[in-house]
Amino acid sequence: MADFASVAAVGSSLVRFLTHCFSQQQPIPGGSSTTDTTVVLARTEDLNLEDNPLISPPCLSIFLYRVDFNNTSRAAFSGKALAKGRAYLPLEFHFLMIPWGITADQEYRILGRTMQCFEDNPLLTGPMLDPVTNWAANDSIQLSLEDLSTEDLMRIFDSLPVDYKLCVPYMAKMLVMHGRRQEALREVGLSEQILSGEVIQP
Repeated sequence: MADFASVAAVGSSLVRFLTHCFSQQQPIPGGSSTTDTTVVLARTEDLNLEDNPLISPPCLSIFLYRVDFNNTSRAAFSGKALAKGRAYLPLEFHFLMIPWGITADQEYRILGRTMQCFEDNPLLTGPMLDPVTNWAANDSIQLSLEDLSTEDLMRIFDSLPVDYKLCVPYMAKMLVMHGRRQEALREVGLSEQILSGEVIQP
């Protein structure tokens, strides 16, 4: 079952998948290490290339700008949590796929190959998932283009240390993060633990 480390595993799974996909067919032809496109997870500060060396063209940076709960499934998992005595949090991850190249043509190729990879494999399962967390046998990451308006996209870049960059928004869902407790907390027992200062163990 996916635990808190699954939040990191979503990003690293995308890196693993795209790196493998690019190795099958590089976005930029040339057949040398200088034209191989790398895939990296980027933080806000990494997008400032003058101060951070993480991104070196040709490169695709995967930038996570928002994590939210899944509205459709949250109510159902709340009922399951009550019955099972364990929390279940269905999550959605909102990414920007940002290509970096020496020329506009390179960036178009990187973005095009990225979209092709995701369209060919919109569901990551099994060995495609990074084993840094305890995935269940039926766990998966569903990938889809996100309908993000130009205004919303520009607003995101207003808060970033870089001018607007060509990018494509993608949403990854539906990861269900499992809580720690195996049994439901009884109100009296929880109150006693709080008053005694006892640390709740999984």
